[in-house]
Amino acid sequence: MGNRLSKIYTRTGDQGDTGLGDGARVRKDHARVEAFGTVDELNSALGLLLTHELPEDVRACLLEVQHRLFDLGGELSIPGHLILKEASVTELEQTLDTLNGALAPLQEFILPGGTAAAAVCHLARAVCRRAERRVISLARDEEVNPVAIRYLNRLSDLLFVMARHLNRVAGVADVLWRHERRS
Repeated sequence: MGNRLSKIYTRTGDQGDTGLGDGARVRKDHARVEAFGTVDELNSALGLLLTHELPEDVRACLLEVQHRLFDLGGELSIPGHLILKEASVTELEQTLDTLNGALAPLQEFILPGGTAAAAVCHLARAVCRRAERRVISLARDEEVNPVAIRYLNRLSDLLFVMARHLNRVAGVADVLWRHERRS
């Protein structure tokens, strides 16, 4: 492992720039910083979800995802660095298929809600979609591992299905969007 921080503040970012993993300095609103910052925000949302009572298989999955997101943040902070592999996407797809297989087919749109854990899972899904958009924005101008985009896309799908799974396990119905309602 590289250098450990013994002092948390360095004052090097006081003028609005920050250091990348390769030592380069960029503005704090640079697309690369936006991308890995939003991945970090997603990881924090998953940390919040993990404070809830969860089935052990869901907990184990989310902990692994947190590690992968940390890897992705590192990858994004070092231009040209590749960590995420296609196998990570395949693992998400397998979990997605398993969880979705036990759910009733969707007949209606659903709203975020149900149990508190499912609601936080939906929040994480929305942050994940934003992280995906930020990585796509970065990829417009700089080289980005294409696996990163697929991983975030599949993760948002998994979080949607996981929210439904958490509601089902708790015996709570999904909150259905009602097209026809009183104004």
